[in-house]
Amino acid sequence: MVERVVVVRAGEEPPAVWSASVFLAGPTPRSPEVPSWRPGAVAEIEARWSGPGTLVVFVPEPAGGVWPDYAEQRAWELRWGDRCDVVLFWIPRGPGMPALTTNDEFGRWKDSGRVVLGTPPEAESVRYQRGYAADNGIPTADTLPGTIDLALAELSDGAEREGGKRFIPLRLWRTEGFRRWIVTVERSGNDLVDASQVWVFPTTGPVVFWALRVSMWVASEDRLKVGEVVLSRPDLASVVAYLPGETAHDTEVVLVREFRPAARTVDGFVLELPGGSHSSVLEPVTLAALEFGEETGLVVAADRLVAHTSRQLAATMTTHRQAMFSVRLSAAEMAGLRSAGPVVDGTEVTYPVVWRVGDLFADGRADWTTLGAVAEVLLGS
Repeated sequence: MVERVVVVRAGEEPPAVWSASVFLAGPTPRSPEVPSWRPGAVAEIEARWSGPGTLVVFVPEPAGGVWPDYAEQRAWELRWGDRCDVVLFWIPRGPGMPALTTNDEFGRWKDSGRVVLGTPPEAESVRYQRGYAADNGIPTADTLPGTIDLALAELSDGAEREGGKRFIPLRLWRTEGFRRWIVTVERSGNDLVDASQVWVFPTTGPVVFWALRVSMWVASEDRLKVGEVVLSRPDLASVVAYLPGETAHDTEVVLVREFRPAARTVDGFVLELPGGSHSSVLEPVTLAALEFGEETGLVVAADRLVAHTSRQLAATMTTHRQAMFSVRLSAAEMAGLRSAGPVVDGTEVTYPVVWRVGDLFADGRADWTTLGAVAEVLLGS
């Protein structure tokens, strides 16, 4: 029979499969006269977990009262605090529970997007934690049951995971980008052995960007590759809009000039194809037409777009892909874009520009991804 709630105490190993996990972070009593808050929290969680699978509760206190070696205890806490779905902080700071280590733990995990915070009204010196939580959208409560409410709401029904996939936090697990990536990993015959979230953005709401540190079993090489970093964002859809010239190099293409903080160009602007991603999951062709209109000001019907391939942009590190489309513009449409002014869409400002393909390849402002997409559409067979 599968246990609904499994309590894993300091020094112990968790089960190989779970649906959700929570780490009980906060002060541990310094003397026998001060009772621990964790037994009550565990009982509350056991009574209220209603998910269909197993919930693992990490309790950084030993089962028999005998503490592991300090280095082992520290390593255990950091390992499982880094790999659980939710870190529940309950900080009843006061005499007998100064919560000095808790300050460091809160600093380690406060930006992980996995934290809920509870502090009783009488707790000492918790203004910083409460203020940071308020500024950054960390859910907060004034009672231990209320804090457990927040943790269970974040976990919802969980999602059954095994092996290294257990260590993917639920917020990240539920993203379309992660699901697409892990499916390709499994199809390749390789295996995610270990993982820890490096960061997510934003820390509240739907995840847009994420980074994982992973160890992968490479089936074809029969070896473990450790310490790799995997980055991701939502998949893109982009458009090569063109007007044919006498030769491929004379063909004109539409790009957008846009400021990008990461650009290593003389002015900080890049030349890139009109395109992007969207907060809603859209069909690539719909997304491509939408993004083209938003960035150039020229509305092109989706049924005019011709589909090409979808590829990763930087497969050595990032998982996301770019779906490519093309559209042949009329001379009048291209003339209109040559004289177009800046297009403002919220905080995004783009400048539609028309380039001759030969000049584009000779210029240094378009990156290899842009040049490769133009080459596939216009210079390929």
